[in-house]
Amino acid sequence: MIRVSELTKRFDKLAVDRISFEVARGEVVGFLGPNGAGKTTTIRVLTGYHPATSGKAWIAGHDVEQASLQARQQIGYLPENVPIYPELRVVEFLRYRAALKGVPAKQRRLAVDRAMQKADIQDVARKLVGNVSRGYRQRVGLADALVANPPILILDEPTSGLDPNQRRRIKQVVRDLAAEHTILFSSHILGEVQDVSSRILVIHRGTLRADGPPDELVLRAVGRSVHVTARCTPGQLDEVVRGTPGLRSEAAEPAKQDGYATCQGTAEPGADPTQALGDRLLAAGIAVRELRVSVPTLEEYFTLMTEGSDRHEEAALAAVAAPEVHS
Repeated sequence: MIRVSELTKRFDKLAVDRISFEVARGEVVGFLGPNGAGKTTTIRVLTGYHPATSGKAWIAGHDVEQASLQARQQIGYLPENVPIYPELRVVEFLRYRAALKGVPAKQRRLAVDRAMQKADIQDVARKLVGNVSRGYRQRVGLADALVANPPILILDEPTSGLDPNQRRRIKQVVRDLAAEHTILFSSHILGEVQDVSSRILVIHRGTLRADGPPDELVLRAVGRSVHVTARCTPGQLDEVVRGTPGLRSEAAEPAKQDGYATCQGTAEPGADPTQALGDRLLAAGIAVRELRVSVPTLEEYFTLMTEGSDRHEEAALAAVAAPEVHS
């Protein structure tokens, strides 16, 4: 439904640098990145607001540059700041928007009723758009995106500025919409993306850094944390843990309870060393009080892919520059 190939957008500086990805029919894909990463620029190219500097993008098979009108007819777009006419009632605003989007006159009432039901805003239909809360305003914007019943929804920060209850409602609406629409969903709130998305894209400094199911990406890149407390000396525990394949550990320390030691470790990405560690502890005759495995969060993964990659690149540049400085 959405296909992007080597997409590049340059303003005064490079905003998006040769990114490529696809979103299949029925997918809900989270689009992640820090401020200035290129998310909104990419979305604006897809929705026809900006032309690409180079590369291609297709919406439901339509080239967004060569067949812009046909491509935009396939999209329902919710921008971060919802444009509204505050002096119109919600139902009047949606009927006006339906007319602009080419919904036939005989079908507009049904189209508006359906969009309001999907966005769960029937109870404010007769209120002025300017008088509803921010949460309802976001949902009015979502109803606007839905009023022409497009197959694709592109949602840019749909929960920005909302309180927890309002965010919960928007998340539930997005989950419900996933049964009928392909969704590209951008948000700074990582837990929300993980809750509603089957796949995530991570963009940083204009380049695509990751693409895949969130749980798989996190475990592959970060690894699980392993905590063990056992009845032995720190030296004995250190020897067993350090010899476990696929496990990087810190030095063991005495536990709060006398006669016990504790140790923290990190499983290498993609590895699960807990069975091997348990076998080694058993073979050594060490009684285990606790063996706990913690799964990393999407936030930890996001930090690794953004701030972590920045630190890695800075270190690499410093290493290259060091001999020149020395000479």
